[in-house]
Amino acid sequence: MKRRSKPAVTNSKTVIPVKVKRKDSFFESVYDVVRLIPKGRATSFGAIAAYLGTKLSARMVGWAMNAAGTALPPVPAHRVVNRNGMLSGKHHFATPTLMADLLKSEGIKVKNDTIVNFEQIFWDPAKALEPG
Repeated sequence: MKRRSKPAVTNSKTVIPVKVKRKDSFFESVYDVVRLIPKGRATSFGAIAAYLGTKLSARMVGWAMNAAGTALPPVPAHRVVNRNGMLSGKHHFATPTLMADLLKSEGIKVKNDTIVNFEQIFWDPAKALEPG
């Protein structure tokens, strides 16, 4: 028997998928962290996941960034890259160069879709947001 990934409404013989709009608190937590990344800095999906206590959820952070376009207040998703500084989420922006263009407008150098000197640009939420 196959499991359904979406809730469904049945009408005698037919199964109709239903879209459920819900607030995902993990996504909101990700957005709260990303909104704190200073201009001219960038972080990684994994660093955000680790800060949120879900070290193995870097992919979920990526899904959150993919959905960030409709979040309010706006989320600077262009500041989140993979662990090597690559603009792995660039295909989710309106144009193929928009992510790099936004980073460059903040003074971040990008070459071949990778942040130059990523180690110096890297913003670690675990260090930057530690209490005290």
